Amino acid sequence: MRRRRYRRPQPKVVELPKARVNEHIRVPFVFVVDADGTVTENMPTEQAIARAKEQELDLVEVSPKATPPVCKILDYGKYLYAEGKKEQKAKSKQKKVETKGIRLRLRTDTHDLNFKRAQAEKFLTRGHKVKIEIVLRGREKALPEKARDALREFFNSIKAPFGIEEDIKRFPNGFHIIIAPK
Repeated sequence: MRRRRYRRPQPKVVELPKARVNEHIRVPFVFVVDADGTVTENMPTEQAIARAKEQELDLVEVSPKATPPVCKILDYGKYLYAEGKKEQKAKSKQKKVETKGIRLRLRTDTHDLNFKRAQAEKFLTRGHKVKIEIVLRGREKALPEKARDALREFFNSIKAPFGIEEDIKRFPNGFHIIIAPK
């Protein structure tokens, strides 16, 4: 038998939206903002590129959808770095909501139910969604109403404020419901 080699996963390359720079700007006229912030009216693109070269900077298309496109005279490397930082900051401020899971059975004892209810309340107070599943095995599958009632009784016993995100649904081995904090 041949031995398989482990292949290390390749790192994901993050592509920044490329702004058109210098000769890649293919519009006859542009609206130019200088490096110091002074605004110039419509200007031929070749003249704007020449002005940027005089200052040893680049002409970067900032707003391509405007008519005429808005271009800034600035250092393209610094611009890319600043855009990357903005994107990173926006990504870190996003709220990540996790879905936590709780599994029950029809024959789960009251102490275990109380413990699982406390866990669900803890998850909800921390801002996570909770997926409550009731798993049926063997002959229990012949009692779908009893399982639904047990599931309803469990999520009605939760004291933390919540809203039902996805109502009770059947899946091959039982039922589940997804609740989210209010």
